[in-house]
Formats: sequence, C-alpha cells, structure tokens
Amino acid sequence: MNPQVVSGCICLLCLSWGSTAQGNLQPLSFQPGILYQYRYSLDVQLDYVSRLSLQGSWLKAEALVQVHRLWRDQAGEELLQVQIRDLKAQHAPEQKRSQDSAGDPSAEIALSEETQAELQQPVFISWNSGKVKAFYGNEAESPLISNLKRGLISLLQVQPHPGTAVEEDVSGSCQVTYAVSNDSAIKTKDLLSCTKPKFGFSSVNKIFGVQWQPTSKSLYLVKDNLIQSVLAEESHVVSLSLRSTTGVKINSRQQLELVSSSTPGPAEVPGQNLEDALAGTEGEHRPLGMACLHYRRVCTHCPSLKTYLKTFDSQKVKMDIAKVSTTWQFHRFIHMLHGAKKKDILQLLRKAPREMVPFFVEAAVAAQSAASLAALSSFLDFGKTPRSLLEKFLYAAAFSPRPSKELLSLVLDKLRGKRLALEVRETGIIVIGSLVSKLCRQKLCGSQEVERGAETILQGLGNAKEESEVVLHLMALRNALLPESIPTLLRYTEEGPAAVTAAAVAALQRFPTQHVSSEVKRAMRRIFHEKRKSYEKTCRLAAAEILLDHEPLPMDVINILLATTEMETELATLLRLKIQNSLRAEHHPAREIVKEVMRDPRINNYNYFSKAGVSSAFSGPLTVTQDLLSTFGLELLFTEGGFLRKCLSDFSLLGRGHRLHLAQVALEARGMESMLGENTLEEEELMAGMSATFFDVQFRPVVFFQGYADLMAKVLSSSGGPTRLVRGNLLLVDHHQVIPLQSGLQVVVKLQGGLGLDISADMDVSVWEQELKSSISTRGSLAIDFQTEVDAPFFQATMRSQTEVETSIHFDTVLRFSERPVLVCLQLREDQVPYREIFTVSKSAGSQVSTRRKGRRGTVPGREFALHRANSEVCNLLLTADEK
Repeated sequence: MNPQVVSGCICLLCLSWGSTAQGNLQPLSFQPGILYQYRYSLDVQLDYVSRLSLQGSWLKAEALVQVHRLWRDQAGEELLQVQIRDLKAQHAPEQKRSQDSAGDPSAEIALSEETQAELQQPVFISWNSGKVKAFYGNEAESPLISNLKRGLISLLQVQPHPGTAVEEDVSGSCQVTYAVSNDSAIKTKDLLSCTKPKFGFSSVNKIFGVQWQPTSKSLYLVKDNLIQSVLAEESHVVSLSLRSTTGVKINSRQQLELVSSSTPGPAEVPGQNLEDALAGTEGEHRPLGMACLHYRRVCTHCPSLKTYLKTFDSQKVKMDIAKVSTTWQFHRFIHMLHGAKKKDILQLLRKAPREMVPFFVEAAVAAQSAASLAALSSFLDFGKTPRSLLEKFLYAAAFSPRPSKELLSLVLDKLRGKRLALEVRETGIIVIGSLVSKLCRQKLCGSQEVERGAETILQGLGNAKEESEVVLHLMALRNALLPESIPTLLRYTEEGPAAVTAAAVAALQRFPTQHVSSEVKRAMRRIFHEKRKSYEKTCRLAAAEILLDHEPLPMDVINILLATTEMETELATLLRLKIQNSLRAEHHPAREIVKEVMRDPRINNYNYFSKAGVSSAFSGPLTVTQDLLSTFGLELLFTEGGFLRKCLSDFSLLGRGHRLHLAQVALEARGMESMLGENTLEEEELMAGMSATFFDVQFRPVVFFQGYADLMAKVLSSSGGPTRLVRGNLLLVDHHQVIPLQSGLQVVVKLQGGLGLDISADMDVSVWEQELKSSISTRGSLAIDFQTEVDAPFFQATMRSQTEVETSIHFDTVLRFSERPVLVCLQLREDQVPYREIFTVSKSAGSQVSTRRKGRRGTVPGREFALHRANSEVCNLLLTADEK
C-alpha cells in the first residue's frame, strides 16, 4: 500500500471521527486450533532537517508473522505464541554516479544463519481482548532482536473503548488516547509522557540542549472479533536548541495485515493457569519487560588512550586555544578518557609537558568518568600543585554542563582541612556554589553530596569574621541559588556594611520570579527608599532592579519614578533610562506595567524624563535568528563629579523560554575624585576592581588596586602588556539520548559542543592626557558534533553533523577626564567569522559498509555594532581629536 495514501486515510479518519466516533470495539479474541498469519512490514527513514543534496538512510523489512492461541481461562485471558518467519530486509545502496536506473534502488541485506535462527524463536504474551498483560521470552537473546519482537508485540496492544490510559509497550509506560468506533480505533501516543529506564544525560543549561518533537499514531481495523490490520506511524525531529536547522528527521512506519485465518494450527496446551500452560511449551521462557532494552555500540575504530601513550613522547603539541583545531582535539581527548583506566590517565598527566597539563586536566574533568576523577584526585595535591593549575581544575568543574555528585565530592574533599592559598580557597568556595546549583537542577538536591556542599557554604558564612570572607560566601550562595538561603540573604541585605549588602542583594537578583516573595520585595523597598538607614547607590539601584524585574506592581514603578526627583542626579538619570529601556525590550517583564504607568501624564512628562546627568543605560539585540536572540546591555553610572563609578556590560542569550548570561562584567571604581584633588561629600578610599560572570558562573572578584600607594606600586611594576583573564577549554554541551522507536529499533542521539576561549584585557592610563583606554579582546572557537545512530540486528546507520566556528570580539573603552562631564566612548566590533559544516552518512548492512560526506564553508563579514546615538557622537569627537 502506498504510504502517502495510508497517511491520507489516517488524516481523513481523524477529522471525521472528531464528531462521529462512538461506541466500543468488538470483543477481540483468537480462536483455538487456528494458525493466524499476518504480513508484517517496517520502514525507517533518516534525513537531515536542512535540505541537503546528501541523502540520509533508510531500512525496509518484511516478514510473515504467525500467531496462535495456546491457552485461555474463563476470564478471557489468553496465552498467545507469536513467531517471525522469513524476514527479508533491504536498504538504500551506495549512490552510483550514473543515474540510469529509475525508481528507488534497494539492496538486499544478507542475514546470517545465527540472526535468522534468533529471529524465528517464538515469544509468548498474556493477552486479554487487546491488552498485553505480560511478555515472555529468552533472556539470553540479543537485545536488538528482542527489541524487534517487542516492537511487533506492541502492535497487538489496543484498548476496546475510547478514552485515555497509560499503556506499557516498547516505548515505555506512555499516556495514550483512543478514538474508537465499532470496527476501528485510532491510538495517539504521547511520547513525551513515556517513562522508561533512564539512559543518557543532558546539559543543565537547556539553551544548549536539543529540541525533541515526536508524534505517534496507530490505526486499528477490526472485523469478526479479530484484528485485521494495524498501521502505526511515528516521527521524530531532533534538533539543536541553538540552531534548529541542525538536526535529523526520523520517520518510522509499521504495518500488520491479516493474510490467513483458516490454516489449521497446534491445539491448546492443558494447564490450570498460565504458568502451567507456559511450562508445557518447548524451551525456558522468562517474564520480560515490555520497554526497549538499551544497546550500546562497541566502537572498533575509536582512538584509545593506551595507544596514544605509546607515541606520546615523540609528539610535540603546539596549540592555540582559540583555534578550532584545538577544540576538536579537546573533543578527541574527552572520548579517549571516557574509556581509559586510571593508571593510563595518571600516566598522561604525569608525562605531559608542563604547558599541556592544564589542557589534559580540563579534558579529564569534562570526561567525568570514575577513572578520570580518581586520576585527578591522585594527581592534584592541593598543598603542592601550582595555584594556577588548581584554579584551572576548579573552574573546569564549575563550567561542567552536567556535573556529577562524585565531582562535587572530589572538590569538597580537596578543600577540606588543608592549608591552601587564599585565592584557591576563595575560588573553591565559589565553585562549590555553582556545582550545588547545577546538581539541584538535575533533581539531586536531596543527595548527601549536595547537602554537604550547601552546609560548607552556610557554615563558612556563619564563621566568617572578615568582611571579605562574608562577601565571598554570599557570592557562593549567589552561584548556588538555593531557595532556602533567601532568609539568610535577606538578613545580610539590611544588617551588613555596604559591601556585604551589595553582595547579598546581587545574590537575590539571580533568583527566578517564583522565589521573589512579598517578603523579599518589602526588604527591597526598604533598601531603595532608605527606610531604616542610608545605602550605597549601587545597592539602591540593585534593589530597584529586583522590584522592576519580577512581576512589578504599578505602585512600585510609580514610587521609583517619584523617588528619582529627590535622588542624586546621576543615579536618577540611570534609573529613568532603565525604565524607558524596558518599554523597548519585548522580553522585559515590566514592559506592560511600565506602558500602563506611562499613560499617566503626571508621570510621563518632561519633569521626570528630561535627561540631566551623563549616566546612561542601553540594551538591544546583537543577533536575531528564528531560534535565539542575543542581546548586549550596558550601564554606566557616574559620580556627581563626573567620574565613572560603575560600568556593567552584559551579553545574554534568550531562546525557548530560557535566558543565559554568556558574559557579565562589572567594573567598579571609588574615590577617583580624591585622586585628582577634588572635594567630595563622601570620603571613599581609592579602589578599582572587577567581577565577572561567564555562562552563569560567578568568578572570584579581582581587585586592581586599593589605596593610592597600591595604585602607584602596580603602575610602576606593570609589564605594559595585556593581562590574560580567561584561557582554556570547556565542554559547553553534553547530551546523550536514547529514543526507542515503535518498531523496536533504537535511535541514539549524541551531542557534544566544546568551546576554546582566550580573553585578555589591556589598560592604558595617561596622567598627562587625563585619559584612560581599555580593551577587552575575546577570541574563541566553537566545535559542535551532532550524531544520530540507528541500530537494528542486521543494520546500523550513523548521521553526523559537525559545525565549527572561530570568532574574535573586541570591546574598547576611552574615558577622557579632562572634560566635564567625562567623555566616554565605547566600541564593540567583531572580526570576520569563518565557519564550516561537515555532514557524514555511514551505514553497515551485513558485510556492506559505506560512508558519504558533504561539506560547506563560508565567512561572515566583520562588523561594528552601533550601540546608541549619544555614544556614537562622543566616539566621533574623541576619535577625530586623536587623528588630528
């Protein structure tokens, strides 16, 4: 039967039964002494989501299926024997250069005698009017063959009346909905509801995961109390969340059609119950689960660490972290370490050249196998290992896309009871918070390791005596995002000194809206409106942001605007601009509320929104695709004397209901007026520092200088070259998903994305010119490997998409202090971006093996981003003056 015709029939039936489906199916039963014969066929096709000249792969199989009844009790429960006969399989052969042949070519798959023998071994089911109660077979049978039989048995699962139920079949325990008439039924299976033994894993950040869109429908036709035919069709579209055009489409179709119901068959076997009847059959048959068994491929050509170590001494590796070739090497070593033994990993770490050790440590953390973690535990001595390598290990753990309990346990053990360098201990505490948060998002919050990690942070906070220690542990709580820590954070927002209050409010900012309670909002109102004491302006600003970003009330928006009339000019200017920006950002939670408030002319007038200060706030899109929105935000807060107080830049990704802070860098400076001899109302110590968040992981803050003497000492000892902020490799995406098809075939989706990152910063201060120039350069390479495998007893296919990108982004700042107000020019530019994609289709059918590839490459031109008009005017002024 033509598949298009069948699909059309199903659609027509679905539409017509929306109003006419009534009644129940006839009672179903198989009669004794009759050998029922069905023609069975299955068809599976794989293709890329994007339209390519490279075709995917398909498999077709046909067989004769024999069913006969062995036993029946008075309640209607039947024991059926089901047997596959004469299975023949075909696949698409390797495409020939000549296109002489017409129609779809196909090639027969030669099945081995062993495979044929296993396929023909019968299975037994306990069946009652369409419901499969139990499944019996040979436990020693190949999982792939056993799954094929499960797919066949699942076609005999049908409910005689309409409604929704939970059924167990090859897909697992799934919610199904029936539309039923007297002689037919349509079953719709919700594959997203299926529960089954868990195999695989996914990244915590869903924006770096995959989108899985499955559908499943089956049509049953019944006549004379007997299943006449079954047609089951399902489809799966699996694609990257980042880019929906990278992915695969899987279409699977099964058909069971009665060809004979008059052939004499074996007589029923005697027995008081089903177990007695089953004992009377040949062989030993055990009860088996209906859900698909997991099958893991054995890779015969994958590189092994043991083989690599044999030639390791002669290999001189020179790597540029920001080059995509290095990122692919990172992928390769992760795969090698997955299957390596502890002794081999230790040998690699100990024999490696010093400059290569950080690379191998990052790969071992990303592999996260029991052997790699054990090797790291033995190799890293937190009392002797160089500080830079220990921090490399800790940050690699923090960036893990799916950290394990064992990884957190290793970090906790290494930090416990040792005399550590201050920087290592501080980094370790912050990293514990990140690991706790990611494990909780994997629903492991109740585990012993997570409880131990949370307790470590809270105990450290309670025992902290120095202000810097308190701030550090509050940053760890900011990373951890534990709802139960909110009362603790609220206490520190109103009781601590300025730095502590700022850290506690910043931690509360990261919580999602459902955790920002009325109690939190009351505390933020007290801070913003300074009900109990005075607060530093950046604290008040953060408190206002919490009120505006989490289901804001109209009265909060009005009160914040009213309060700006009594504030310092610069803080008031920045707040008004932020509120105005929310109107232009479609994704901002306060947009509709602010729009409503702005209809009131008493609020929306020149008195409130005439810009008086030089502080500014800007946010807007950088790149917009059908899947993602990347945004850039910038806030500049100046002092009343015209000096920069705080600069916050934010790069974010938004897509499919998720938001990720790719990079958020805050530069703070205090006491700049006193350095130039100006009088201020507040006596503040001269200080400058930076805090950064990458991929939602807060870094340990950096203090550039504290005090005038410290500033001069660092200026005199400066090397004059750029400072490297971040340099390393991280596994950004790690996804492994098993999809059992209705036919019993298994689909495995593997996704890995590695990122090489090299971020450096340079600063030049000219006392004579009273000018500060800074530059942050980010070079990166991204390599994504998306692989889909289909496994059958006599056929294997692999479809692979490999994507690679190199990019370089520069963020330059010029501040001229000789002018009043201070002139600020910001430039954000991106160099040209080369990219390449490689598509590969491999298959193995019997003794035939083939591989086909196709690639494409290109270059995206470089560009400079226009931030906002006022910035462009200042940049033209400053750059023109420099040229003269």
